[in-house]
Amino acid sequence: MLDDLKYIHEKDVADALGIAEKQGDQLRHVFSLPEDTSFGAIETIVYAGMGGSALAAQYVKTWPSLPVPFEIVRDYDIPAYINEHTLFIAASYSGNTEETLNAIAQAAAKGAQIAIIAGGGKLQEYATEHNSPFILLPKAAQPRYAVLYNLNALLVILQKAGFVDAETVHADLERAAAFLDTSTAAWAATVPTAQNPAKQLAQELMGKSVVVYGGPKMYPAAYKWKISFNENAKQVAWVGQLPEFNHNEFIGWSVQPVDKPYAVIDLRSSFEHPQVQKRFEVSAQLLSGMRPEPLVVQAQGDDTLEHMLWLVAFGDFVSLYLALLNGLNPEPVDLVEKFKKVLAGQQV
Repeated sequence: MLDDLKYIHEKDVADALGIAEKQGDQLRHVFSLPEDTSFGAIETIVYAGMGGSALAAQYVKTWPSLPVPFEIVRDYDIPAYINEHTLFIAASYSGNTEETLNAIAQAAAKGAQIAIIAGGGKLQEYATEHNSPFILLPKAAQPRYAVLYNLNALLVILQKAGFVDAETVHADLERAAAFLDTSTAAWAATVPTAQNPAKQLAQELMGKSVVVYGGPKMYPAAYKWKISFNENAKQVAWVGQLPEFNHNEFIGWSVQPVDKPYAVIDLRSSFEHPQVQKRFEVSAQLLSGMRPEPLVVQAQGDDTLEHMLWLVAFGDFVSLYLALLNGLNPEPVDLVEKFKKVLAGQQV
């Protein structure tokens, strides 16, 4: 089935596989802010976004390191500490996400310095009305298919605010984009299952609830895998993080339920703390026979950024192939759209 290109084209209407293969181009896209854009003294950064719009901020938790506290808000309400020394970044592909709109109103009332990333909508209107720094995102079939655009845009704002070096970041993104070009070519639809590890892993996951684990540095990739399984494959999935895993969830695997219809995926990286790497090994050893044997995905690349992006891209392909195995078009999330309408009191 996964080697039947006619079947793939019939199901993958939005060409999500093609988008995944070319996502390195999102890192090359040129975003900019007006030359006279400036910010005052900033002591904290808060990023407000939901779903796919929050993923880019999750990546920044791993790379690049920032010299001030950086918090992600997935909520209607904002932290109490926000003030005029907070850079508040609101992001939404639609520009109409209600949680984010509520949060930006609260941030403005506290005098925060506001920047906006959106594909239009009410957030773009807000930026125009209040003369806020604004970056317009290219159109995307779904936010989760264009996370690297969002990351790229976020980095432009962080550069303007003086928290990352423009030349260094540009060089890192160029290198990472080239690395993704090479990596994703090996997982393309035209590569047969026998030589395609993404197709092979998707076959292992059919009919199972997926639990994805990562260490602190690769947790953003693990979280992206969870979202991709949920939205692309329409398959339930969870995510966890080591070392916290060993303080609670570790025991949960040991007894109940006796029958465990799960698939466990460990996303490993040589850039994680040595003790975190050891925890993966010891956990697998002590839980042997109590949970499904972990399917280990070892990150590739020369640095933390490449490891994270390699894992993210590989997970995209695995989830898309799993959607095709489930007989589904990976692109639409109709139930989410229905939920939004019902929540707003609309008839559906």
